[in-house]
Amino acid sequence: MGYSGHRFDVNLSILFTELPLLDRPAAAAAAGFTAVELWWPWPDTPTPPAAELDALKRALDEAGTRLVGLNFYAGQLPGPDRGALSVPGEESARFRANVEVAAGFAASVGCRALNALYGNRVPGADASVQDALALENLASAARAADGIGATLLVETLNRPESPDYPLVTAAAAVEVADKVNAATGLANAKFLLDLYHLSMNGEDIGAAIDAYAERIGHVQIADDPGRGAPGTGSLPLEELLDRLAAAGYDGWVGLEYKPGDGPSAASFDWLPREARAAR
Repeated sequence: MGYSGHRFDVNLSILFTELPLLDRPAAAAAAGFTAVELWWPWPDTPTPPAAELDALKRALDEAGTRLVGLNFYAGQLPGPDRGALSVPGEESARFRANVEVAAGFAASVGCRALNALYGNRVPGADASVQDALALENLASAARAADGIGATLLVETLNRPESPDYPLVTAAAAVEVADKVNAATGLANAKFLLDLYHLSMNGEDIGAAIDAYAERIGHVQIADDPGRGAPGTGSLPLEELLDRLAAAGYDGWVGLEYKPGDGPSAASFDWLPREARAAR
């Protein structure tokens, strides 16, 4: 099948960051892409002014780009934070304040996938208390996502870069998604498969694909080592994407890699232009 057989979107929180946020959808469109995703674009606030939400929607609409994935509020990304929903106190309260705001914005632009980063372990906090808080908040997020016909995504990160993040295997993320589905009675919590993070963890990615293909709600890619574009490392991304397709996955593949020293638009040479527009 090769790269041309998949549906790619561009993560505008890691690519095109040399541009202001509102200029990035048009830049992605100029590079040939019609679908994009975002981390929560306002890391300092879970509840930005309506005018800022409206401006982002207008930028997406005017560029002709579809938002296919959005993170709930997760603190400072990139940075030391790795989510907020399991962090007792102010951060989990900020996550709760964000749930309806994020879901409402997603509904306004037709986005049907919302990613909720679990959150770091906190020194002095009981892990079981954090897990109970996480389940409560994830269930709330899943219900909000279901209300707009969206999937709730649970993501594995990697231990070297996120040593305090507890979900560092595919099995751990799937287990949490299962618990959320059991708590809500819904079936909209799914696994976000990030090939870079699993590779950094030393996980058998092929085995994870075979085991959890039906549970995957979204895929993200970057090469390893380096988190660069495909072909800059040694991860067999083309082969792994073909394995996903053979296992039945036909959803979005988010490009979540660092563009290197040049402009982001110069980092897509590995992908033929005719393969960039969503079909």
